[in-house]
Amino acid sequence: MNVSTEGKERKQPTLKIALIPIISMVVILFVGILVFGAEPHIPILISAVIAGGVAVYLGYTWSEIERGVTEGISLSLQALIILMILGTIIATWLAAGIVPTMIYYGLDLLSPQFFLPLAVIITSATALTAGNAWTAAGTIGIAVMGIGVVLGFNPAMVAGAVISGAYFGDKISPLSETTNMAPGITGVKLFDHIKYMVYTTIPSWTITVILFFILGMFFTGETANVEDIAVLQNKLDEIFTITPWLLLVPVIVLGLIMMKVPAIPGLIMGSFMGAIAAVVVQGHSMEDVLQMMVFGFEMSSGNEVIDNLLNNGGTESMMYTVSLVMLAMSLGGILEMTGVLATIVNSLMRFTRTTGSLIATTVATSMTMNVIACDQYLSILLPGRMYIGAYKELGLDPKNLSRTIEDAGTMTSPLVPWNTCGAFMASTLGVATVSYAPFVFISILNPIIAIIYGFTGFKIAKMSPEEIAAYEQEKAAIAQEEAGLDVLQFDESNKLV
Repeated sequence: MNVSTEGKERKQPTLKIALIPIISMVVILFVGILVFGAEPHIPILISAVIAGGVAVYLGYTWSEIERGVTEGISLSLQALIILMILGTIIATWLAAGIVPTMIYYGLDLLSPQFFLPLAVIITSATALTAGNAWTAAGTIGIAVMGIGVVLGFNPAMVAGAVISGAYFGDKISPLSETTNMAPGITGVKLFDHIKYMVYTTIPSWTITVILFFILGMFFTGETANVEDIAVLQNKLDEIFTITPWLLLVPVIVLGLIMMKVPAIPGLIMGSFMGAIAAVVVQGHSMEDVLQMMVFGFEMSSGNEVIDNLLNNGGTESMMYTVSLVMLAMSLGGILEMTGVLATIVNSLMRFTRTTGSLIATTVATSMTMNVIACDQYLSILLPGRMYIGAYKELGLDPKNLSRTIEDAGTMTSPLVPWNTCGAFMASTLGVATVSYAPFVFISILNPIIAIIYGFTGFKIAKMSPEEIAAYEQEKAAIAQEEAGLDVLQFDESNKLV
């Protein structure tokens, strides 16, 4: 038993107890969503209530549970702020004609046969430059979705291409938060981590591009004809002032982020420039633009395709996602605070006797954290903290761990509807997570390739003899410290002094 900060004894959750909120969540989500057609919000809320009941059983007080909830939500605060800012960007870039201009010129440049693989490549380059999948999806991704819909592609297929590219670029960009977090918690140098990720990520990305090329050839016959495209372009030209000068706004935003301007001020600048362009170029009043930033851009062009494409944005449009993220992170906060997640991770350690089983277990843990902790940061943070010792015990370089938690944690996060990433992508791109998930090929391939590498030993780095000796010294020192004895000293030849 542990003693809480409030003087009451708390129980450590057994595996059976830890599984109660997890199994309950799975059942409630299944029944709520698939049987009753409910949104995931209330099932997640009920699951959080059950997790709170388990916390009470374990001896936690309400104030401690409340603290777990607030700490869980606090992990997603930056994401929530970015969500709302992107809502204003989408609205102002639509009102300013920036997104319509991207669609207008994109229809000339992107042929149907090559559209899907080019969608992956374009969003990959954007996310690599910006260091953020959300920025890529919320800016260039919106335009790519519009072009794809006009060309007649299944929106779920286009969303899959956008997300595949966005998460590839995010994963290997040195500007990405997750790309810095994974090596940071495992003690690996940033560029060693990126270089090592290339071995699993480039094959996944290459196969993804090839698969979308095949899909593009297969579905070309169903795409819109030249006359339909010309009609849509003419209609866009009637409604908006179309000029390549408007493309300077997204170029400047990407430039700011490349210059390491933090994401939030960079995106605010993008929203501000969009608002100015809406007034100066398109002739909207500032009062109207301010309203659009809250309630979204709305118009009635008489063309159903254009209206469906362009009536979007505003902070209000993001509130569905914001509320879902807050509920999901409340649940995740309780599960982490009570030790439920740690108990589950520790129980998986029994299956980590070989390199292949350890990497497979790491992949399974990161994916599970995306489902039950509802946030990609926790899917990186928890396995990174829990498994570092296991990797060293097997003589594996920690960069195997940092790579694997990104292969599974970062890459599968947009596949879970109630995860912060899945909720964001569904809200921003206008396609349900369950619809686009089968087409996010890179997120499916990356964990599989990581496991294959683990069992075959391909590109699995080992610790050097010096690193192994240093680790043994570290273990000995910790053991001495825990025993209350003087820490043992070793000389340069690793002999006890």
